[in-house]
Amino acid sequence: MGLSPLTTAGNRIIQAATSEPILLRGVNRSGMEYSEPDEDGFASAAGLSRHEIRYIVQRWRANIIRIPFNQDWVLNGRGRFSGEDYCNDLDRIITWAEDYGAYTLLDLQWLDADKPFGPNRQFVPPLPNPQTAEMWRLLARRYRQRPSVLFDIFNEPHDRMPDDPYPLCRPDGTQYPANRYRVSTAEWHPWARLLINVIREEHPDALIWVSGTNWGYDLRGFPLDVRDLVYSTHIYSNKGSAWDASFGNLAWSVPVFAGEWGGSQNELDWGRRLAQYMAARNMGWTAWSWADNPRVVSRYEPTPFGQIVRAALPS
Repeated sequence: MGLSPLTTAGNRIIQAATSEPILLRGVNRSGMEYSEPDEDGFASAAGLSRHEIRYIVQRWRANIIRIPFNQDWVLNGRGRFSGEDYCNDLDRIITWAEDYGAYTLLDLQWLDADKPFGPNRQFVPPLPNPQTAEMWRLLARRYRQRPSVLFDIFNEPHDRMPDDPYPLCRPDGTQYPANRYRVSTAEWHPWARLLINVIREEHPDALIWVSGTNWGYDLRGFPLDVRDLVYSTHIYSNKGSAWDASFGNLAWSVPVFAGEWGGSQNELDWGRRLAQYMAARNMGWTAWSWADNPRVVSRYEPTPFGQIVRAALPS
């Protein structure tokens, strides 16, 4: 089925043709950012299937699925599989979601699968790199006729960690000094503007998600003076309870969306409070995660936290 193009008005996402508000809520389906391809490719290795997408949409009533992906595999592929093979698998996932009535939010999660940033083989980079603009240009061109595809330009801007061996890059391709660790809005906003402009050159009507700093959490310093943006926060209990200052106050004036939120069995009260808080502000969200910890399902049955997520999805 075809899905309506989306735009924004005030603090709501709306259907462009009718101006009717739409509240997007669903889950993250991680795996495409890290699953090395098997003999059938990337989606197969990640365990993604039409059946699973149908279950998420029809049984859980999600109308959006956030798909983290890998920049290097879009551009260069992996092993005997090309970048086009990887994009074909993204196409397949998008089509499955479309067929059942859900939007797909493409989330740039990893730059590649070979360069860990900081300790514990952390593959989530602090800022984009010079190839990021090329990658978004390719995907914006590919999906400019697919209204169901939404663009989350960069997962979690954050301070560079002390043992991260890779320097931070500026949007012009030059590097910050090796002793630069801080990533504030001063470092992130120029990147955000560049990537927004690159996408809009190919896809003028694209609806684009922009994350905050501090691992996506902090949206202070926004909004940008750019149309049709959704501001994405990532909310976990270790970030504290300053929700109003960090993202809640902004949600009264522009669309704010929790690109990630989730928790363990020990965080159920926190999760219920957060779900109520987001509902009061008409915030959309995609819970973390269908496939990675903290999980919302185990063998298709909701975890205790997943029960909170499922109860908050549309009836």
